[in-house]
Amino acid sequence: MTSTMNISLRATAFLYALATAGVQAAPVDITHDPNLWMNVTSFGEAHWLGNEIHLLSTGNWFLLTKKRYADFTLELEVIVPEVEGEYVNSGILFRAQTRYSAEAESQIAWGYQAEVDPSERAWSGGLYEQSTPRQWLFPLHPERSAPGEHFRENHSPEWTAEKAQAFRAGEWNHYRITAVGPEIRIWLNGVLTTHVTDTHLDEGFIGIQHHGSKGFAETGDTAYTVKFRNITIEEL
Repeated sequence: MTSTMNISLRATAFLYALATAGVQAAPVDITHDPNLWMNVTSFGEAHWLGNEIHLLSTGNWFLLTKKRYADFTLELEVIVPEVEGEYVNSGILFRAQTRYSAEAESQIAWGYQAEVDPSERAWSGGLYEQSTPRQWLFPLHPERSAPGEHFRENHSPEWTAEKAQAFRAGEWNHYRITAVGPEIRIWLNGVLTTHVTDTHLDEGFIGIQHHGSKGFAETGDTAYTVKFRNITIEEL
């Protein structure tokens, strides 16, 4: 066999390996295009301003991606308003599903939620299961936690002072959520706040939340806006 043939065979093998290897997708910014998002409920407002998405709602509401995701790394920044007499709660939904709610008289979203909690409880970066009986998966709530058989392991079971203090009130907060198979990890401003193994949900929509504002419902004041920016997702 000639050296020319050897080089040709090696080149062919190299190109074949590239073509057949699993190629990891680069992160995609999904902030700017309203066509990538949907509102499945009968309430809630989303406004695209520059590189930000602004949410307002009278009730608990999620703006959802149209695309479903399985394994991914999601990163974004969120800021919740500081308004007198009311704290505005938020969250990031992932592997979300939808169903009709007779109570809401509308479709609603449910699934895993990375918590944005500006209250004195300070559970930002915790893991909640929205609109199911399981509710708080970590930290555990004395009355509203029912993890059940799907909750296999908590790899970082203590809610430490570092975790509780990771959220910065009145500032942009950076979340990173990685879901690979049943393993879920949440970082808040660089602090690993949640690391669990849970088998309940393996794919679904991404959602960003406005928990609802009494002040906005009564006055229409946009001071109750929750803002998101730099939302990127990398499929794994």
